[in-house]
Amino acid sequence: MIIATWNINGVKARIDGLTAWLAARSPDIACLQEIKSVDETFPREPIEALGYHVETHGQKGFNGVALLSKQKPLSIEPRLPGDTADEHSRFIEGVWDYAGQPLRVASLYLPNGNPIGTDKFAYKLAWMERLETHAKASLAREELLVLAGDYNVIPEPADASNPAAWRDDALFQPETRAAYRRLLNLGLADAIRATTDAAGTYTFWDYQAGAWQKNNGIRIDHLLLSPEAQARLVSAGIDSHVRGWEKPSDHVPVMIELA
Repeated sequence: MIIATWNINGVKARIDGLTAWLAARSPDIACLQEIKSVDETFPREPIEALGYHVETHGQKGFNGVALLSKQKPLSIEPRLPGDTADEHSRFIEGVWDYAGQPLRVASLYLPNGNPIGTDKFAYKLAWMERLETHAKASLAREELLVLAGDYNVIPEPADASNPAAWRDDALFQPETRAAYRRLLNLGLADAIRATTDAAGTYTFWDYQAGAWQKNNGIRIDHLLLSPEAQARLVSAGIDSHVRGWEKPSDHVPVMIELA
């Protein structure tokens, strides 16, 4: 089984690239972020034509997450628990039957948090605290669990081509990285770092200043696995070549294969 995550940065603008990638890679479950579409206008037809079931939690103009799957999920939860006043569409979680046992997969889009010292940074940290609480409860079920998405977190200096350039950015603040480590300390595994410690492993390249051409990237898209899921981990990878396609997202797909 292949499970992938991709911040698509506007699904309507990238639908051709998305369907080409789905046809070529054929993931069993694909988690999308920043679909930038309300549920009613999500371009589901070309995706469904490839054999995918579509679940969305959309928002007009920004944010928005989706789950595409070859099997229809048993259940869907469209919101991260812990704050009923939070109207941002940043979380959707599905449960599937996987060889007779539950497989829980979330597509999540963490807040950017910039600029530091504002309510936006406080919201980012509060959202990560809610995610930690949810992850702890999910891990207690001892299920196959995959928390996949754009975390807007650069975990370590090795996850940026130029760490100094991010010193004053919310993605690389000590509080941000500590919140990410707390997730790992619950028992979750960062799938990419569980399989490689290679330098130059990035998932995002800015549109500005020739970042893609210079490989000036960062790693901010992650799949975190419960011990039960990590036990079935065969491989993890990044389809970085997609960044060179016409009209690309500034993120690329990241995926795992489970036995």
